[in-house]
Amino acid sequence: MGEWDFLGRLLDKVQSHSTVIGKIWLTVLFVFRILVLGAGAERVWGDEQSDFVCNTEQPGCENVCYDDAFPISHIRFWVLQIISVSTPTLVYLGHVLHVIHVERKVREKMKHFQDEKLSLFLPKGYKMPKYSSNDGKVRIRGRLLRSYILSLFMKILLEVGFIGGQYYLYGFTLHTRYVCSQFPCPHKVDCFLSRPTEKSIFIWFMLAVACISLTLNVVEVVYLNIKKVKECLNRKRDYTITGRRWVLLKVRNNPLTTNNNNDHHDDEDSEFYHEDKNIVLYFITRLLF
Repeated sequence: MGEWDFLGRLLDKVQSHSTVIGKIWLTVLFVFRILVLGAGAERVWGDEQSDFVCNTEQPGCENVCYDDAFPISHIRFWVLQIISVSTPTLVYLGHVLHVIHVERKVREKMKHFQDEKLSLFLPKGYKMPKYSSNDGKVRIRGRLLRSYILSLFMKILLEVGFIGGQYYLYGFTLHTRYVCSQFPCPHKVDCFLSRPTEKSIFIWFMLAVACISLTLNVVEVVYLNIKKVKECLNRKRDYTITGRRWVLLKVRNNPLTTNNNNDHHDDEDSEFYHEDKNIVLYFITRLLF
């Protein structure tokens, strides 16, 4: 459990740098995968090989049949799965810590620029902190957002790969009897598993948790993309409105178009109704005069 505690401490640091859905994913990983695997797997699968019995006394046959039935132990497979799906998150954490470290150095260099006006005279090419705040909180944007989405795609691919690999290696249900005809068995022999129903239930549980984690990753990718599109549309809308109001102000100040606006200065609704017309007149007068 010491190794799990170390992994848990690392992943716990990601909590403050993730979205709400990402925090739910981490909770599922902690509670339903790491804790359950660490607490219950050994009791369920502790007799995995010792109670695998075949109806033959041929030396080596039983070991060969067990290796054919279980190329890799379920416990080791799930441990490898948890470590693999956690790796992209740990890589993202490393990226976040690097960004925080770099921007902390930037803030230290800016300590003598106490007056905000002096920050305008920073050396050319000097980068201002834009990913982290003074209290260490990180905004998921720009390169960090791309890194975060890339980690989500990697987790999705790994989850799908391990679910498919589990089905290919064992299937999703264990049967009481397993027929083996591997060398050096003299003929087809019957091998029997201990507590196959209990182990099958454990397999279904771990599969369900993997599917939940996969769903959360997909939902988070969709959520981040929708959020990004909305932010882009809002910025475009704000930019468009600001630009149109600036042009409208220039139109009002132009003496050649002032007469066209006298009847509408006090009416806000008609102001925007005639805005496009005034903009066209403004640019025509600029070209002519």
